[in-house]
Amino acid sequence: MKIYTKKGDRGTTGLFGGSRVDKDDVRVDCIGTLDEANSTIGLLRVKLGNDHPWQPNLHKIQKDLMDMMSHLARPSTAKKVNTNPMPEGGSDFCEQWIDELEAGMSSPSDYFLLPGGNEISALCHVARTQIRRGERRLVSLIKTDDVHDAIPAYINRLSDLFFTLARAEMDKAGVAEEKWQLFLYKRFK
Repeated sequence: MKIYTKKGDRGTTGLFGGSRVDKDDVRVDCIGTLDEANSTIGLLRVKLGNDHPWQPNLHKIQKDLMDMMSHLARPSTAKKVNTNPMPEGGSDFCEQWIDELEAGMSSPSDYFLLPGGNEISALCHVARTQIRRGERRLVSLIKTDDVHDAIPAYINRLSDLFFTLARAEMDKAGVAEEKWQLFLYKRFK
């Protein structure tokens, strides 16, 4: 089977179940943005090296993103059933990892930070912002079609996780965080 079908040459793409939509459809935009984030996570894994302790969790996240994208590619009206697993418990997985990372850091996360620090931290921030963009597109998609509750919860928590991964990398590397401003909920207690 060839990778090219020529069916998308006029600006449409196929969804799970056989329907076709424009390539700028909100569903396709959401999936494409999450795909960009998944590619950034792949680059992060390459930069970390095979023996890095984050590898198993990042690999799990990449597979979960693929499963979530496959479910997002299936409109609720599609008759065909998606047999890929639904990554339920993804938000709990992220929260546990966030808690572990924060327990090992020298300071709490009370501030918005300027992204950067070092290459690994910066890649974590790129993944975080791509996930946030995907989340915004997901919210638009939810307004037009049903989406399993596990997906928006997991996507929301992933951006928190990648913020924490960026901080953990900087803490481990001894790189000072560039603080911008105290979190709003901390300023108005």
